Amino acid sequence: MSDSTYDVAIVGGGPAGLTAAIWLARYLHSVVVIDAGDPRNWETRGVHGFLGLEGIRPPELRARGRKTAEEYGAHFIDATVSCVDKVNDDRFRLTLGNGVAITAQRLLLAIGIVDVWPDVPGLERCYGATAHVCPDCDGYEARGKKTVVIASGRKAVGMALALTTWTRQIVICTNGAPADIDEVNLAKLDALDIPVLETRITCLKSKDGEAHTLDLEGGMCLDCEQIFFALGQEPSDDLAAQLGCERDEIGRAITDEHFHTSVHNVYAAGDIVHAPEIAIGAAASGAVAALAMHHSLLPAGRKLE
Repeated sequence: MSDSTYDVAIVGGGPAGLTAAIWLARYLHSVVVIDAGDPRNWETRGVHGFLGLEGIRPPELRARGRKTAEEYGAHFIDATVSCVDKVNDDRFRLTLGNGVAITAQRLLLAIGIVDVWPDVPGLERCYGATAHVCPDCDGYEARGKKTVVIASGRKAVGMALALTTWTRQIVICTNGAPADIDEVNLAKLDALDIPVLETRITCLKSKDGEAHTLDLEGGMCLDCEQIFFALGQEPSDDLAAQLGCERDEIGRAITDEHFHTSVHNVYAAGDIVHAPEIAIGAAASGAVAALAMHHSLLPAGRKLE
């Protein structure tokens, strides 16, 4: 089959990829969005802080975004990208899982990241309702409530300190891992009456998604109304690595202020770059990247020097 050619190929159909597709299509560029249909945080009960769409469910947000992008002329392919090659500075070739090839002059990686959950039986039954990963997104729901942070090290301290905006009933549980907290931060936690327990969690008990008890080894029980837990993270795929993009210690793409990577004409937006992991932030990064890609596609005679 001959390659299908577009001005811009976007890998990933979350807030970043969809927003970029809408903006680029409004600029009258030919755009294709390749989406594997396995989004992060699909189970979250509602997206918070998204202007005009408070509490919208992630599937509905994506469906609305896709519909809008299609109305402007963006093309969607439900598939995975198995490999990507840079033919030259203005041509990238993407091979899909079914063997079909796509070429584009510009490439946006909006592939997101994959979360690695802690081993806490029962946690999945509360996820998105009373168990969360982002204090910025869901801390408001913890106001005045008994809250347990499941994490260790700097992540535990950062999450606990952030949550003091809404509640002072906080306990850190490392789930059997060493606390790994330095003396300065331990002093901060002590001053705020935030205890640190290193005991392993055997079970999170809940009803209809409402957490109420964490059972610990040795018979101890912790009352809880809200859970915030730290995740291990890794990129959803290795496309940035295939292209040779500069990346950080966990594999996220490093970009400039326009979300341009170290590889010419390859951009990255959303959770695959280092930024607050909130939906409205991902959407904003997609918009900024789209504007930059549009400008890069303009012929010299239409650019202001």
